[in-house]
Amino acid sequence: MIGYAQLWAADPAAWRTAGSAWRGVVGLTDRRTAELTGAAATLRTDWSGPAGQAADRRLHGLAAELTASRPVFIEVEQILTTYAAQLTRAKAMLDAAVRMAAGRGVLVDRRGTVSPDPEALRPDPLGTGNQPDARTAAAVADVADGIAAALELASIADRDAARQLADLAAGTGSGWADPPPTGPPAPGTDPAAVRRWWADLTPAQRRWLVGHEPARIGRLDGVPVRDRDQANRLLLARQRAALLAERGALVAGRLTPGVPAELARIDRTLAGLDVIGDRLASDAGPRAYLLGVDPAGDGRAIIAIGDPDRAENVLTYVPGMTSDLPGVGGELGRAELMAARSAALDPTERTAVVLWLDYDAPDFVNKAVGDGQAHDAGPALHSFQEGLRATHEDPPARQTVLGHSYGSLVVGVTARDHGLAADQVVFLGSPGVGVDRAADLDLPTAAVWSSTASNDVIRYAPGPAELAGRVVVGAAVPGFGLTAFGRPADDLWFGANPSGPSFGAQVFEGLPSGHTGYWDAGNPALDAVARIVVDGRASA
Repeated sequence: MIGYAQLWAADPAAWRTAGSAWRGVVGLTDRRTAELTGAAATLRTDWSGPAGQAADRRLHGLAAELTASRPVFIEVEQILTTYAAQLTRAKAMLDAAVRMAAGRGVLVDRRGTVSPDPEALRPDPLGTGNQPDARTAAAVADVADGIAAALELASIADRDAARQLADLAAGTGSGWADPPPTGPPAPGTDPAAVRRWWADLTPAQRRWLVGHEPARIGRLDGVPVRDRDQANRLLLARQRAALLAERGALVAGRLTPGVPAELARIDRTLAGLDVIGDRLASDAGPRAYLLGVDPAGDGRAIIAIGDPDRAENVLTYVPGMTSDLPGVGGELGRAELMAARSAALDPTERTAVVLWLDYDAPDFVNKAVGDGQAHDAGPALHSFQEGLRATHEDPPARQTVLGHSYGSLVVGVTARDHGLAADQVVFLGSPGVGVDRAADLDLPTAAVWSSTASNDVIRYAPGPAELAGRVVVGAAVPGFGLTAFGRPADDLWFGANPSGPSFGAQVFEGLPSGHTGYWDAGNPALDAVARIVVDGRASA
């Protein structure tokens, strides 16, 4: 059991630094693997016969061992970084308990012993000495409970980290990686079945799959978050190298029509991958987990701020029109803001926020007037949420799914057509969610939330029928003019306004901050979203 003085003196930053060092070993391993592969290729051209063949096998064997070790290094980093995060949380709980003591007439000594302040005592009528009153006695109990909870959390985290590192070290004797008897389940397999398959594998078999099939494992709903993160971090390096090679080939070749545009696309995609890479390498804020990445087309990414498998609260954020991999920094910033605000409102619980940019969002308004891309996204969002349920540890998390703009249509259509593994949904700046009543989302109406800023342009985009009526009126009434977008609409392009009275959602207000200002500093809408995530209500 970690003691009071130990926790008070603990330095989570030192464990974070140690984790970063292990993460850096992956890059060193990649370089050494490339050197071995290159040396083998050189030797193969100049050295034949049995000795040359033996040397070639040995070099390839060493390269294979280095490749097998890469997931292990990421795993060590995950363990140490998670331990650092838990220590940070435990220290915050300890600090809160000590501050509570200072404000409630309670003393805490250097060993963590809690006692009433002598000045708060009053004489006992029976003559047995000075005794605390009921209020002071309750304060002593509250502070002692707070300290005990902090120490218990730190002790559990310490034991978990020690056990995981010991298990990892024990695996070095029999090998870190071992091929499994069968390959991964097919894409689209029920996430619960995937979870059972993964649980039946040995740790060495899981590492083999992560190292040898990162593209399949990294996107497989039902594989735990930590393992998906390992696979996608390895995949990210490969994808970036492939794009750089493709760019080099285009630059080296004779420029033809279309090549400059393709170079520009590659450069934008590389910039997006670099934003993701920088966040994955950052020690600022909660650890980021890469749950999916695909540079094809406009690009896709799934990034979690915090570990969804271990968090008490999990928010999945679905962005809207123009969202793509090159612009991932802005959407990731919004996820960070929601994670930070949720943690500030309730530091005693873990909250993870997932940026789910795993669909082809409309590029322009002319595409956003159709719901085809929302329909296409439905199966993937449904499967992802089912996967979060399947892999979550301990008691189930409170799952929230938030859609902004066209992303709210994606959330609504998914809930309507496929079902959504969520306890509550939130719509921000919605053009309609594909249904006209909150009850049609197959969720309790008390779990459906919505907010639309008073000056959000989306409020002035009426549905097709109302738009046609306004055009007719504008043409028939002298002096009325064409006012198709001149006033707020009750029926929006994709159904009833979820922030309107007829829809039946729980509506919360924010500042008049336009279509993208819901995350602005000081906007009550951001606080409301965070409160919904951590305790299911929009106000204190």
